[in-house]
Amino acid sequence: MSDSTAAAADGAARSAANPAPAESKAAAPEQKRLWGDEAEEEEEEQGAPSNSEGKAAAELDVESLTIGEQKKINKFLDEPEDSNIKAVTLGDTPYTSASTFEDLNLSPELLKGLYVDMKFQKPSKIQAISLPMILTSPYKNLIAQAHNGSGKTTCFVLGMLSRVDPTLNAPQALCICPTRELAIQNMEVLQKMGKYTGITSEAAVPMDSSNYLPITKRPPVTAQVVIGTPGTIKKWMSAKKLSGTFIKILVFDEADHMLAEDGFKDDSLRIMKDIERVNSKCQVLLFSATFNDTVKNFVTRIMKDYNQLFVKKEELSLESVKQYKVNCPDELAKVLVIKDRIFEFGEKLGQTIIFVRTRNSASMLHKALVGFGYEVTTIQGALRQEDRDKIVKEFKDGLTQVLISTDLLARGFDQQQVNLVINYDLPVKYETPSEPDYEVYLHRIGRAGRFGRKGAVFNLLCTDRDCELMVKIENHFATPTVEVAPWNSDEEFKKALQAAGLL
Repeated sequence: MSDSTAAAADGAARSAANPAPAESKAAAPEQKRLWGDEAEEEEEEQGAPSNSEGKAAAELDVESLTIGEQKKINKFLDEPEDSNIKAVTLGDTPYTSASTFEDLNLSPELLKGLYVDMKFQKPSKIQAISLPMILTSPYKNLIAQAHNGSGKTTCFVLGMLSRVDPTLNAPQALCICPTRELAIQNMEVLQKMGKYTGITSEAAVPMDSSNYLPITKRPPVTAQVVIGTPGTIKKWMSAKKLSGTFIKILVFDEADHMLAEDGFKDDSLRIMKDIERVNSKCQVLLFSATFNDTVKNFVTRIMKDYNQLFVKKEELSLESVKQYKVNCPDELAKVLVIKDRIFEFGEKLGQTIIFVRTRNSASMLHKALVGFGYEVTTIQGALRQEDRDKIVKEFKDGLTQVLISTDLLARGFDQQQVNLVINYDLPVKYETPSEPDYEVYLHRIGRAGRFGRKGAVFNLLCTDRDCELMVKIENHFATPTVEVAPWNSDEEFKKALQAAGLL
């Protein structure tokens, strides 16, 4: 691999010295959620620092993870023009697609943030269709499903900023995310977009030990926009520190997971009910790249009077990302494929994320690759908050090229330089491990080829069950994956990367 900086070496050395703890087979709750927030909330009950923190601490945390200006020019908009987004509206409220941001009657301060700081020129397709629905009275609820990397974040961030009354110092917009990392990333977008508006914001996420503040000692939240994880937000509301009285807009990012039985359904419903009890006119927005039938049926029961945006299931696989499968004879062969083929040919192509199913797999693969002399970092839910922040920052700053991750970063993680995704383990459903988790698979491959850029995904198969899972994934998305064979052929891997437009 290419030389890296001292900071990257420090991150790799720290991860190697403190490998992820091996998972117990009985640790069902950890596998049940897969997102890291559960581990954070449970640690708090056992005496870890509270999820609460002062506003200054939260803002400092976000700023420390800010992505460098040199690398984030025009990153949140560019969308493939062939995205097939369909709208289903309820009632007779007319909606006109916005060809310019001026069509949305935004404030001059918000327009300045869009053009000057975000470097936007015009709304993307999903923004042009969804924003009039979000911003037109009587403010109906919205269920929005669209491609990974299509600009969904901008839709709900702009929606929140547009609905806030800057003269009222009280929470008016609330966004709930499944992971701390995604909440902080969304906060970064909001602060950049709303730079000239004077609108205040606060991150409601689990904090590291240095920012510990008992919830009883913190003042009530006065920030106008709050973005956070469900456990922290529920705790703040239960302690009467976060009021729902003036909240005009409630956003669920990665909503399918937020409302799934094995996700954060209970916390999400509790938050919705707490707000409805004091505020019957709150607009609810559900955004995700995936909504399975179970979640769709549930959503239609709990939501009334809503509009929809969606894409067909078979159109969700990203056209710009080439998907490959590699049949490996054993576990060592999987490691050698990463080391001798993908890394050797892909080291100049950008960054790589390797997804594993468990913390134990993350630890094992990390040790193996470090043993071969590669500098890699690993992130999973059991790490301390400050370690997770450092690893994410190093990767976003380009100091590390290879990141091993559980599904903590499968959704929403936005890093433009990622061109390669490796599924060391295919994602499966917790209750039925013989079935693939199609939504997680889609989100994983969406980390490569962001916003229509080129990328490649290598699925490493080792057992008969792996092959059966891969067949089901191909059938589900009606998209066959190309086999790279034999697994130890340099020439075949070069051809695969060339076909993906990366060599």
